[in-house]
Formats: sequence, structure tokens, C-alpha cells
Amino acid sequence: MKSKILTIGLVLVAMFAFGTMNAQELSLDKEVHDYGTMDQGGNGECVFTVTNTGSAPLIITNCKGSCGCTVPQCDKAPIAPGGSQDIKVKYDTKRIGPINKSVTITSNATNTPTKVIRIKGNIKAKPAATTPK
Repeated sequence: MKSKILTIGLVLVAMFAFGTMNAQELSLDKEVHDYGTMDQGGNGECVFTVTNTGSAPLIITNCKGSCGCTVPQCDKAPIAPGGSQDIKVKYDTKRIGPINKSVTITSNATNTPTKVIRIKGNIKAKPAATTPK
């Protein structure tokens, strides 16, 4: 009986160790992009770089903005261990006022299968056009 328990314990330890060795881990260059203050109609694009710090391929299955004014683009090709990939985020700068939006990244990462990144800043209105006299 003791040998069966010992065998089962060793099998469980080996399974855990093997699962950890083949982990996919998601790491980001930043979690927040601050646009600062920008003019209405300005360039609302930014990039977040995802790196696979694990030992197995990382697959991003979905990137979703918190609203229609925040549009992420992510490649769904596997990221090899040690490899990186960019997530491009575009904010609609026609809207005036503060920005505080998020993008949710879903992946097979063992450390953070769902990761939320943010963009922030402020859009100021264009000055009114003046007509020459």
C-alpha cells in the first residue's frame, strides 16, 4: 500500500514539474500608455510589446477594446519562447476630453491568461479657425 501511495505521489510531482517546464508566460513592455495631452484629430496610435518569457509557444486568442473608440490589432500566430509580438492600439481622437480606456488580452499564458492594458490621456479641441479680414 505504501509503495502505491509513493508511486502516485511521484507521478503527480512529475506531472506538475513537466507542466511547469512547458509553461507559456506573457510579459509586457508596459501596462499603460499615456498619450499626455494631444490635439483633436491627432495620432491616436500606440504599441504594446508582448514577450513570451515561458518555454512553450504563447498564443494570443483575443484582444478586445473597452469600447468602439479603442481598436486593438493583435496577431494570433504563436509567439515562440523568447519571441515578441506587437499589439497596436488605435484611439479615435475625434472625441474631446479625458481618455481612460482598456484592452483585454486573452491568451494561453499560465501566469496571466487574461491581461488588461490601458491607455490614458486628454484630447483638447482644435482652436476655432479664424477667417482673414
